[in-house]
Amino acid sequence: MIQVTETAGREISRLIEAEHPGAEGGLRLMVKGGGCSGMLYDMKIVESADEKDKVFDIEGVRVIIDPKSYLFLSGITMDFKESMMGRGFTFENPNASNSCGCGTSFSV
Repeated sequence: MIQVTETAGREISRLIEAEHPGAEGGLRLMVKGGGCSGMLYDMKIVESADEKDKVFDIEGVRVIIDPKSYLFLSGITMDFKESMMGRGFTFENPNASNSCGCGTSFSV
């Protein structure tokens, strides 16, 4: 299972509506190799899920995760923060043993 805060849910809804108005898609959340800690969080708005994807309906939005990425993202909490320094999604990942200072990469 994953968790999405209310604030993150609103931002995801805004992004989905801007990119694919009226579509049945959602936010694809995934893990890629790279970054200073070894693995990067990545996401994109998609029109539909693939057959093997795990699909979560949380805070009124669909979050789609492929099976390989789900191994690293199970239990994650996704939030969206705005400050004077910028704005963006943040992740609390119980599977991460280490993360970089900017919070976009991690290792297990």
